[in-house]
Amino acid sequence: MNRLRVALALDNTGSMNSDGKIGALKTATKSLLTQLQAAATTNGDVYVSIIPFSRDVNAKDIGSYSSNWIRWTKTNSDTDSWDDNNGSCSSGWGWGWGWGGGGSNNANCGGTWTPDNHNTWNGCIMDRDQNYDVTNTAPSTGTPATLFPAQQYDSCPVPMMGLSYNWTALNSKVDAMYADGNTNQAIGLAWAWQSLTAAPFTIPAKDPTYQYSDVIILMSDGLNTQNRWTTNESTIDARQATMCTNVKAAGITLYTIHVNTDGDPTSTVLRNCASDNSKFYTVTSSGQISAVFTQIGTNLSKLRIAK
Repeated sequence: MNRLRVALALDNTGSMNSDGKIGALKTATKSLLTQLQAAATTNGDVYVSIIPFSRDVNAKDIGSYSSNWIRWTKTNSDTDSWDDNNGSCSSGWGWGWGWGGGGSNNANCGGTWTPDNHNTWNGCIMDRDQNYDVTNTAPSTGTPATLFPAQQYDSCPVPMMGLSYNWTALNSKVDAMYADGNTNQAIGLAWAWQSLTAAPFTIPAKDPTYQYSDVIILMSDGLNTQNRWTTNESTIDARQATMCTNVKAAGITLYTIHVNTDGDPTSTVLRNCASDNSKFYTVTSSGQISAVFTQIGTNLSKLRIAK
């Protein structure tokens, strides 16, 4: 039999609060988990990771503030960093802007800027430096651009969960999801890919006596609105399109779902991201999410016994 590894990149943005979408997503996801659990004969036949995303993702359960794959300071491509935006400004000296300090970040501090202790980090991670933002390169302290930059985003989703067959914990993670923040599908896809393949996740070893299928299901209810660099939809889509190509070239099967309750144009980037036309779904009501997830779950269950 074929073994499955499935990463669920799930939109947890603020718009999911409308039309009952976040509740429908939870119901659909838990039903899918039930299907995948039933498809497993023994532990390890099916692993699932859950990647809730908004503009950022939350990596607090993947490591800790002391993990060496997190970056706190600037690289050459950064305008600022966590350390630049979270701290306190002491009094300055002299006249004008330097007098009294009081700036809210390092750039406008008139005195001495002291970053906060990293243990105050809320877990949020923004996009990696380009072009590592569209690859699954493992982070390396020797190449700071490969590290994952921390951010104190106030609409941080619930923490991600790496590959697991602890079905109780997976369902609990789904129950904990809530909707807030802007849409960056690309970061959800990036971490779904990372969860299947590379650090900072711990990837269970594959038994060479089995065949494996790696699958990502990327679901979003809208168009891209913001990433680390821009609010321009077409610019964000272009980065995502490059990543989609890279994911498929790595042999990963991609399902994409556009829950379009607002009458938006069909998401071209999601449609083209899917492995083929049969793996792209667009629905116009929250009540249709479960049917799509069930269909995908049925396809994956058949795939597990087909090889």
